Amino acid sequence: MNENYPSTVIKAAQKIKILILDVDGVMTDGRLYYGNNGEELKAFDIQDGLGIKLLQRAGIKIGIITGRTSKLLKRRADELNIDTVIQGREDKLDALDEILSHESIDLSEIAFMGDDLPDLAVIRRVGLGITPANGNHILASQALWQTKKAGGNGAVREVAELILGAQGKLDSLLASYQ
Repeated sequence: MNENYPSTVIKAAQKIKILILDVDGVMTDGRLYYGNNGEELKAFDIQDGLGIKLLQRAGIKIGIITGRTSKLLKRRADELNIDTVIQGREDKLDALDEILSHESIDLSEIAFMGDDLPDLAVIRRVGLGITPANGNHILASQALWQTKKAGGNGAVREVAELILGAQGKLDSLLASYQ
């Protein structure tokens, strides 16, 4: 791995079996765009999408927990073959418990990335709590790691490369592109 990550982050990333993501501020830049005809628009980073696909190819599951409900998110999740999508849930810890009831994994095997206060309880509970560069300062103080890139601008890809690198899977996945 080229980056100099703290050993606690590497040790946590080595155990990860599922990455759970918030949406607004993590998979997007956190801005809400409304058109004159009532439509809602969101921009998703294509490099984040490839990072998600790389994780899936390595056998790491992806989940989404978000407080908002959006048809756009459903479409993006379908494009990326993400089956675990929980929308419209303000209590994200409750949503995490729901995921745990369907998966045979330990909390130490879960990475979660969120950017604001509704994500705080989950970030504190999982094995690898992450916030993007634009994450709220309170989350940054509680997360095990903060990305260099902002949400919606490659932060998810950065997390994917961290996990895959820590697990020794990144180089073989990258070799398929050479």
